[in-house]
Amino acid sequence: MYRLSAILLGLAQVSLAAGPVILGYYPSWKRAKMDGVDFSKYTHMNIAFGIPLQDGTFNFEDQWALPQILSQIHGGGAKALLSIGGWTGSNFFSDILKNDNARNTMLTSMVNYVKNNNLDGIDIDWEYPGRQGNTCNVYDAQNDMPNFLKLLQDLRSKFDASFGPSNKLITLAVRAQPFDIYNSPSNDVSAFAKVVDYANIMAYDINGPWMSDTGPNAPFNYEAGKGTPLSLVSAIDAWTGAGWPAKQLVAGLGFYGRSTVAQQDMTRDMQNQYQPQLHEVPLGDSEDAPWYDACARSTSASGTWQWKSLRGQGILTSSNSAAAPWIRQWDSVTQTPWLFNPSTKIFLSYDDPDSIRIKSDYAASRGLGGVMIWSVNMDHNSELVDAARSFGGKGADNGTTITPTHTY
Repeated sequence: MYRLSAILLGLAQVSLAAGPVILGYYPSWKRAKMDGVDFSKYTHMNIAFGIPLQDGTFNFEDQWALPQILSQIHGGGAKALLSIGGWTGSNFFSDILKNDNARNTMLTSMVNYVKNNNLDGIDIDWEYPGRQGNTCNVYDAQNDMPNFLKLLQDLRSKFDASFGPSNKLITLAVRAQPFDIYNSPSNDVSAFAKVVDYANIMAYDINGPWMSDTGPNAPFNYEAGKGTPLSLVSAIDAWTGAGWPAKQLVAGLGFYGRSTVAQQDMTRDMQNQYQPQLHEVPLGDSEDAPWYDACARSTSASGTWQWKSLRGQGILTSSNSAAAPWIRQWDSVTQTPWLFNPSTKIFLSYDDPDSIRIKSDYAASRGLGGVMIWSVNMDHNSELVDAARSFGGKGADNGTTITPTHTY
């Protein structure tokens, strides 16, 4: 009986090591939109966002709803982490890390929050170390990267001392290039990977209304001389080239698209998704609305279309066909679909099950640890998460539950 138990335990450990990470972000302000989410399809869930304050503490405005959120996540068998930062929540990281009192307060706050709320770890979404993100964000081109490394090393030490070695996770949301130092991407980030479990590459928001031309939101590959020269492929190359182990990288997938307004009728050159655009953002799906950016002191819609809205608001009649007057195209370089409406001149770049599966399978072929989704509330009948779970046949896009990679 003992021998049989030992064999079964060994098989279980092999199973744990074999499964990919399927990590989703849970925006707490969208908790009322989570009814269609199958949490059993995810291994990890990062709850967004804890917002750092100048003194090193952080504020999670939906603290009152955390028990309900954790019940959903843990009920589906996923690990739950709090994500700290975000696009509008990274204002003070740089200054906090240069102030001993604030820095120590941040470390203590993160440890205590994990302990008091039965979390599985902390995700840090600093946008961005050593580089300007949101207009209000402070950054230090020389010191952010080394200061960030020291913070993570100390957080790992505190986690291990408080919870036991490797019992709590540290993950990072990172851009498509390694951390900047002296105004250029670093060529060595290997020290970070020694204390961080996963880096989740945000391989989306690559092109948008801030560009002179229309272009793909989340290209698999980029086309030389057109749009921003970044993509999922280039991001994996850059991070692994800078010493981050592939098995600790997670490929970021966007379950949404971005809309912009072209200057002219794009059907005149319908094979070309790169055409001059206006610097204005049209209203996106039914959940979009004008919002005020206190940093830019301007009000604008986001122009985003969630996959569930593309499928549910009559834009797409199926996963790969559009309703008139929308015209659907597929770009063979970026491996993404795009839509154009000749009546409104609105261009819309997004991802569908085909493009998501291509990215997921490629991530598996490169030996990555799994995939990350922004964000779980945006799916439609699990169409995109099922494609994301493909992972080169190592995952499960047939609706079965994936066992988490780690035993944390």
